[in-house]
Amino acid sequence: MFNFLCEDVIRPDWVVNSFPIIKFILVCLIAICSLVLIVLVLMQESEGGDTTNSITGIKDTYYSKNKGLSKDERLKKWTTILSIAIACMVLCFVILAKIFAGNIWG
Repeated sequence: MFNFLCEDVIRPDWVVNSFPIIKFILVCLIAICSLVLIVLVLMQESEGGDTTNSITGIKDTYYSKNKGLSKDERLKKWTTILSIAIACMVLCFVILAKIFAGNIWG
């Protein structure tokens, strides 16, 4: 079932020759997405100081009711999406490196 992971499998030359290009593109995409993820995390506000109204004790505001439309909620969604994308790209990089090149950095 996993015979494509074996080193004695014959692979087409165009696949073996194009792997350095694929590897370079994946590394560049991972680096760019990582930098964007860092910026997104730095743009988010901390959630530690959740204030309430001192007289009524109510937390509900117009802002909290429409949280899905707020800037912070969009930043959180994009942070999650970008984190999953980076994890998938790294997984693809490692699998492709094992399948086609035999090692990751060679």
